Amino acid sequence: MSFSPLVDDSPEIQKQIWQIYLDYFHAAEKKRRWNMQTDIPWDQCNPGVNPAYADVIQTFCMIELFLPDYLSKQLPQVRNNKGRAWMLASWGYEESKHSMVLNDWMLKGKHRTEEQLQDMEEGVFEKEWTLRYNDPLATVVYTMVQEVATRVNYRNLRRAAGGQCPALDKVLELVQIDEAAHGHFFRQIVSVYLEHDRAATLERIRTVLNTFAMPADHLLADGRRRIAAVKELKIFDESNYLNDVVTPLLGQLGLTRADIRGPKMHVAKS
Repeated sequence: MSFSPLVDDSPEIQKQIWQIYLDYFHAAEKKRRWNMQTDIPWDQCNPGVNPAYADVIQTFCMIELFLPDYLSKQLPQVRNNKGRAWMLASWGYEESKHSMVLNDWMLKGKHRTEEQLQDMEEGVFEKEWTLRYNDPLATVVYTMVQEVATRVNYRNLRRAAGGQCPALDKVLELVQIDEAAHGHFFRQIVSVYLEHDRAATLERIRTVLNTFAMPADHLLADGRRRIAAVKELKIFDESNYLNDVVTPLLGQLGLTRADIRGPKMHVAKS
């Protein structure tokens, strides 16, 4: 997929992004850091949680496990932009916690055995995720949309599970808060690019919104069934994408549908 050419980020853009990262980092250190061992009521794990919800947790954990690819493919694009590179390092730390805490919940709640989780990891690591867009601006636009969509997934799973398991409820609460912070950061970055090169940024927003799919869906073992289950449980579908992701993002970016008019927006099939 080709886009109009970009110029290198100016010193002014890099300065703005670095300040956004500093604000993000200090807020996280002060208000948002959590401890896997002490902040989750593990003694309140409920082995009787609906197996369908445990299966969705496994799906989410599998997607998180592609973290080495997410980082190794994106970092070269932004190596010379300190704010974006440092954010990927910080983001990777938090996403690693997400995969570990989801893994721990499945194990401590007796929803999966150690052997099953080992098989899951080995299956994931046999596959390799690649960038959807070979363009650093399109990549940050995609990441913005993906992080907002991820928060919606966790929020809706938490609602669906309905407090059946206090440990799971807390896990999903904490992860959802992290994902909201990630989405806010990347939205601020996209706003910077809109300010400096509106036409190029709109081109990429338009493309991403009309071709969006969650990362690594197509790489999951039994992926079609897993994504269908997410939709059937009303955790994430096209309606959620349009109403809970696209519409809020457009408003927060100061855009309208006219700004991104193109083919009908949809969640792309993996």
